[in-house]
Amino acid sequence: MRAALVAALLLASPAFAQNRDTDAELRALIPDSALDNPDAWAKVPSPAAVEAGAEPAPQQITPQPQLDPNSPMAEDGHIHLPWPDEQFTIPELVSLEPDPDIAEALLAAANAPVPERIEGDVLRISPRLALVFPSDSAVMPMRRDFADRFAALSTVRRLSGAGGELGEDNVAQLSARARTDGDLLRRMLRVYGYYDAEVSQTIGAIEPGGDASASPAVRFDIAPGPRYRFGAIELGDLPATGSDYPALRTSFGIQTGDPLDNDRIVSARVNLDAALGESGYVFAKLGEPELVADHRLEEGDLSMPVTPGGRYRYTGVVSNLPHFLPSKHLQDIARFEAGDLYKRSQVEDLRRAIIATGLVSSVALTPRQTLAPQGEAAGAVAIDVAITKAPLRTIAGAIGYDSGEGFRLEASWEHRNLFPPEGLLRVRGIAGTKEQLAGVTFRRNNFHGRDQVLTFDVYGNSVKRLAYVARTVAFTATFEKLTTLIFQKPWVWSAGLEAVATNEREGDVMGIASAPQTYYVLALPLRSALDTTDNLLDPARGFRAALRASPETSFSAGRRTSYVRIQADASAYLPIGKAAVLAARVRLGSIPGAGIDSIAPSRRFYAGGGGSVRGFGYQEIGPRDSLGVPSGGRSLSEFSLEARVKTGLLGGGLSLVPFIDAGMVDPGTTPQFRGLRLGAGLGLRYQTGFGPIRVDVATPLKRRAGESVVAVYVALGQAF
Repeated sequence: MRAALVAALLLASPAFAQNRDTDAELRALIPDSALDNPDAWAKVPSPAAVEAGAEPAPQQITPQPQLDPNSPMAEDGHIHLPWPDEQFTIPELVSLEPDPDIAEALLAAANAPVPERIEGDVLRISPRLALVFPSDSAVMPMRRDFADRFAALSTVRRLSGAGGELGEDNVAQLSARARTDGDLLRRMLRVYGYYDAEVSQTIGAIEPGGDASASPAVRFDIAPGPRYRFGAIELGDLPATGSDYPALRTSFGIQTGDPLDNDRIVSARVNLDAALGESGYVFAKLGEPELVADHRLEEGDLSMPVTPGGRYRYTGVVSNLPHFLPSKHLQDIARFEAGDLYKRSQVEDLRRAIIATGLVSSVALTPRQTLAPQGEAAGAVAIDVAITKAPLRTIAGAIGYDSGEGFRLEASWEHRNLFPPEGLLRVRGIAGTKEQLAGVTFRRNNFHGRDQVLTFDVYGNSVKRLAYVARTVAFTATFEKLTTLIFQKPWVWSAGLEAVATNEREGDVMGIASAPQTYYVLALPLRSALDTTDNLLDPARGFRAALRASPETSFSAGRRTSYVRIQADASAYLPIGKAAVLAARVRLGSIPGAGIDSIAPSRRFYAGGGGSVRGFGYQEIGPRDSLGVPSGGRSLSEFSLEARVKTGLLGGGLSLVPFIDAGMVDPGTTPQFRGLRLGAGLGLRYQTGFGPIRVDVATPLKRRAGESVVAVYVALGQAF
């Protein structure tokens, strides 16, 4: 230990002496005595003393006297601060010149009157909220609509309770919501052109003199002030449309001097855009409108960039899948031809028609310039159609039950574009308690025109009815103009050819079959119908009328007979309030030209069943032979009346339908109204996305022997 200390001191003695040539700032911190004799200055013992075993002398520390915190600082101290009470003084602040704008604003605020409740009309929005307008309705004529719009957006109405005692927290919440509604009112007033309106807010009783503490409420007193008017109106390059400008400018609607209304600006922009699109301006562009209010003139200047881009005419339709839906076929579907002036609505109509084919999953129509406009001469555009194919094959099935007809199972397979364009092939079959069928159908949709359909159908079926049993092979060809769910038309028609070979006999009597007879029938069925209703599957207003006429020639047992089957149908629908629809139907039919025995049983008129007179079995109403079997007739009369009443149950989808039906079949050719059979009952309707599901339960009135007490019918769609 001692040897180590000696070695350390020997090494430290001369080596750590500070050089006088060191940095000036560092040298100022080291005393000269330390530089002259570092050992003595540090009081380090000599090496000889260390070798002799002497301990280093401890450094002497001079004790310092106790410092009195209340004693004054020494005069020669290194800190020199003057005492505040002797030398420190606060400089006098210099007054600034007042800002004239701030002074004027403060003066105006001080002299401004405190908003007071106005004497006017109180419109209650809720038990906690009311608006007060000036009594003169001419000051703000749209106050009712304004209040309704405010009510739909009000925070107080939406979040506050209906009444009762409120705690302090709730009153604070009511106040915060009232401030939000106040800002809303001011914004809405500007929307209607009241830029200088004043809105004052009070929380207490809505009516003057009321007890504010009992049921705190919010009252807004509105002083609308003058309503600003439209000033200058600038519509970009719209005047460059030349002869089209007056009509386009009229479509915009807003004129200088009209009361200012921001909602009108939005609708005017939409109207002008539509007018440009319907006038051939394919590539027209409209910018965002800008309104600048002039408070001195109390008017607003409106400007909106408009770039018409020139007029265009059609050159045709171009398909991206010419082997699937050719361009020529799409042109047949379109409601425009080459050379017609472009109309945006016609292009949209074509898009919907292509979707309605059921062959595409998506379609996009894009106008493409093929010739630029030259002065007053219109340019040309082609309509490019980009199609994405949809699944084309469908397997479908249906099952139903009728207490008169029993069970019925239907199945079909189809390919909707096996023979392009839109050439459908369908194979179908029916297996039922009283009917079996197998058939093949070829159908060409949109045949040389929109919703024109050419159909060929070959089928064989076997039916067992109450009135007859028949085995039939038939071929039909029909050309028709259809109505669809997407394009419901007011007028439709059809014309066809029907060739039938049928072996029929009267119905069984006590299990004994009568002798069959073969008929060969050639018919030309014609039909025309008018439809003004608002819905194809579930009408609520309007009427329908249809007339069928089928001249027919029948060959049987070496005899030739000619006659005409005529049937007229009409129905009407009348809404009763918002929850009910009153519906009525009448059907009249006649077969002049031949006796009843010369007409095949399957071609005669019958009544009874779910689509005729409910409460009776199928074909149960009408003349009967000597053995009591329905024999059909040559005239028909049917009537139905029902009320379709919404219940509000199941999300509003369930309706109750009380109904009464009447019908009669007569051997003569003139419909008879005496001896009508009546059926009555109650139905349920459940509304789905594809139409109502119908369940009817009915019973015959003045029931006769052999007739069922109750008949049940289940189907899709209304009874008529």
